Amino acid sequence: MQWRDDGIVLSIKTHGETSVLIELFTFERGRHLGLVRGGRSRKIRPILQVGNVVEATWRARLDEHLGSVTVEMIEPIASMLFDDALALTGLSSLCSLLSLFPERAAHQGLYKGAKLVLSHMEDEDIWPGLLVRFELEILAELGFQLDFSKCAATGVKEDLIYVSPKSGKAVSRDAGLPYKDKLLELPAFLRGKKEEGVSRKDILNGFALTGFFFERYVFNPGDQANLSAVNFKNNNQNADHTSAKRCEAARTNFLKRYKKIT
Repeated sequence: MQWRDDGIVLSIKTHGETSVLIELFTFERGRHLGLVRGGRSRKIRPILQVGNVVEATWRARLDEHLGSVTVEMIEPIASMLFDDALALTGLSSLCSLLSLFPERAAHQGLYKGAKLVLSHMEDEDIWPGLLVRFELEILAELGFQLDFSKCAATGVKEDLIYVSPKSGKAVSRDAGLPYKDKLLELPAFLRGKKEEGVSRKDILNGFALTGFFFERYVFNPGDQANLSAVNFKNNNQNADHTSAKRCEAARTNFLKRYKKIT
């Protein structure tokens, strides 16, 4: 069997003396693993960097086999960000989010969303806001869609500045004022404002918002209500749940660096 597809490099692990195991997030087949023979050579190593977009050709005798992969560079994202430590940690966080999904299950909307963030990674005024939005897409695809369209208490669509930690739905200023200490902040840019020119405080509030629900439903679902853990497992039965810890670590590392420049 053989297929060819574009993919984002998520991770690389050494395998033997000369080869590597590569984890890709492809457009048509989602997260997919393969063996790159000679992947530790000087010629191929620059291609196999986390965040790079490559054209991958996968071959195996049977579909269920690991298979071998050959790659060609499409976009050298990692090298473009070589001198930008913040962007590199953001790139690592983005790629770790994509590793949360089961193997060989297509998520074309997420692939397009990831490519959008990657295309702006050299503009520090834009990509952090796009990454917050991408995290919301990840949560929705995992089965936990947040709803900012109207107030959960009154149904009004104006002056939505809070989010309920229980329902994940927006709450208006008037309805939320008595409970504001128990509610999450809803940044203005998540209510329609463009990412360009968004304050770092709003960005941090955005990451705090998505982080709350990642922590509750994804990183430590067993510590929450039974419904949370069951919901996550039902939506992602074939996922590698150990990748949640890798994702949590990468995201924490990125946010620590981001807070230092705020």
